[in-house]
Amino acid sequence: MTDEVPVHDTAALTHHIEARYHARHRRQLPALADLSERVETVHADDPRAPAGLAAILRRMIGEMEVHMKKEELILFPALRAGGLRGVENPIAAMRADHDHHENDLAEIRRITGGPTLPPDACGSWTRLYARLEEFIADLEAHIRLENDILFPRFEPQGAA
Repeated sequence: MTDEVPVHDTAALTHHIEARYHARHRRQLPALADLSERVETVHADDPRAPAGLAAILRRMIGEMEVHMKKEELILFPALRAGGLRGVENPIAAMRADHDHHENDLAEIRRITGGPTLPPDACGSWTRLYARLEEFIADLEAHIRLENDILFPRFEPQGAA
């Protein structure tokens, strides 16, 4: 698969988002939550440990799955059909979800200090933060594609 994003073709863009971002988030989040639980347990006495990170990631698994299913089953088919009447309502709901996801990312950054590793971090902690940085970058890129490129095509001017 190429990293070139088909920004000018709505159908191709929605398929790209599903294949590149939805599929990846479904792989990333459970693995991150498992790894975070391990790090939190092993380093429970270390005040630098990311206490509470696994709980946020576990909650995000469910919330993002619902969000992605709504896009895949309802919103994206409507956009591929040219934007059916009333499509601005599910778009507004997706934007609200995106705001919530961004708040989750801000909380993840707070808990992990960036994420910033302590100098003596173990291999699991190091892997967790590296994968977490990748997830954060992926989710931010995903949200930007939808909020800044895809959704404005189907919203009244000035609504975005």
